[in-house]
Amino acid sequence: MFASKSVVASSRALNAGASSARFARGARFFSSTKSISNIGQKAVVPVKPSLARRVVSTTLKVSLAALLAGTGYVSYELYREANPPPQIPQAATFANGSPRKTLVVLGTGWGSVSLLKHLDTSLYNVIVVSPRNYFLFTPLLPSTPVGTVELKSIVEPVRSITRSSPGEVHYYEAEAKDIDPVAKTVRIKSATKDHDYELDLNYDYLVVGVGAQPTTFGIPGVFENASFLKEIPDAQDIRTKIMNNIEKAATLSANDPERKRLLSFVVVGGGPTGVEFAAELQDYVDQDLSKWIPEISKEIKVTLVEALPNILNMFDKSLWQYAQDLFAMEKIDVKLKTMVKNVNSTTITAQCGDATEDIPYGLLVWATGNAPREVSKNLMAKLEQQNSRRGLLINDKMQLLGAEDSIWAIGDCTFFPGLFPTAQVAHQEAEYLTETLKQQYKIDQLKWEISKTTNATETSKLHSKLDRIVKQQKPFKYNHQGTLAYIGSEQAIADVAVGESKYQMAGSFTFLFWKSAYLGMCLSFRNRILVAMDWAKVYFLGRDSSV
Repeated sequence: MFASKSVVASSRALNAGASSARFARGARFFSSTKSISNIGQKAVVPVKPSLARRVVSTTLKVSLAALLAGTGYVSYELYREANPPPQIPQAATFANGSPRKTLVVLGTGWGSVSLLKHLDTSLYNVIVVSPRNYFLFTPLLPSTPVGTVELKSIVEPVRSITRSSPGEVHYYEAEAKDIDPVAKTVRIKSATKDHDYELDLNYDYLVVGVGAQPTTFGIPGVFENASFLKEIPDAQDIRTKIMNNIEKAATLSANDPERKRLLSFVVVGGGPTGVEFAAELQDYVDQDLSKWIPEISKEIKVTLVEALPNILNMFDKSLWQYAQDLFAMEKIDVKLKTMVKNVNSTTITAQCGDATEDIPYGLLVWATGNAPREVSKNLMAKLEQQNSRRGLLINDKMQLLGAEDSIWAIGDCTFFPGLFPTAQVAHQEAEYLTETLKQQYKIDQLKWEISKTTNATETSKLHSKLDRIVKQQKPFKYNHQGTLAYIGSEQAIADVAVGESKYQMAGSFTFLFWKSAYLGMCLSFRNRILVAMDWAKVYFLGRDSSV
């Protein structure tokens, strides 16, 4: 029995050894076969991608990286705008015991809002007073009545602007009615009917940025019959009139004179506002109405009336001539050297040389200039140095003549030789005033320290430091960076200044530059995105033809 077990074990061992030997021989045979099969073959060399393929691959990678970086940046900015940091609360005194002065800012236009965006509001107790609780991006306002840009896309709430400031800012939705430069008070009245009130605000420093109102030059009937283009309600009123006139005209026969009058749209004023609105209106007719109501679109007539020999007189001659030639191609009737003498509900009486002409209209848009608001007139009447009808007189440091110690004025409500009522001027004035108010804070702090110091040596040092700061204050110097205007048919003109050099541009490329410049001027990323989306919507879907 044991012998049989031993024999079985031995046979198993022999079989295992035989199997291992066969496996080893098979492995050597496979290896030798593989070596034989590789004899006479060349080594495989990787093929280098073509130049075109490498360029495409690199371009795609760079584009993807740029897209991701841009998306991240925009997301960060939007988050930052929507989630402002905590503010420093207002207080009667600073930590060192010095009094904190009160700064009242009137208005929420270009000047006032630019000041709030740049000023360290923790240096003052800042109060903002304005009847409108938003900032309006006026350069794009002519685009809104025809729907190229939506009104909500070009407004920025005052609350979001003030909430982004480092120091707490109080806001009153009210209108400034009267300013007392002696008592240093501002009388304000609520702008809302549901919460009617009047009160006096005390100030240590006052910034007047109330803007201006349209001027009619005393021409009879303008105020009663014309539509202006300064505020959001103006744009809404113009759009309603355009749409209603078109629908009314559609119900009348083609040879009815009333139909012709309803479809006659007249713009008075050859400045940027009047020209851009006329161009936008003609674009709307050619690009949108021509598709939906072609018969009506062929009868619509856009007329631009200007008292000067040319439109856009702030531009180089080559540019305004380019604009006038384009208007002629677009069939916009430009009446130059034509002065409006009278306006009634249906007709404009205008004079060109010795000839008088009656121009029937269905819509009249008045865009001719500015006049002081009532609060500015009241303030000018109280100061002997204020003897101009064009606006508040200021010096080269933005100080109001007659109240230089406590009142500054900026923007369209002011008059100073060489400065024009434009957004660019108001913005630069605000930046200058920001630095002035920072310096004024240092001056006030030094004066307080001087009043508290009894050491003669220390007092002398403080006086020397105070004198240095006062001498550092330089007058305002305007740096003209150029002027832009949209002239229709996706073309624009630009008179750009770079240092001492000036460049004139016109055409479709300039239109893209115009768009880029206005997007960059928007106050927030929210506005930039909304405006860009509006332009894209018009490009792909067209403008809305309803009220």
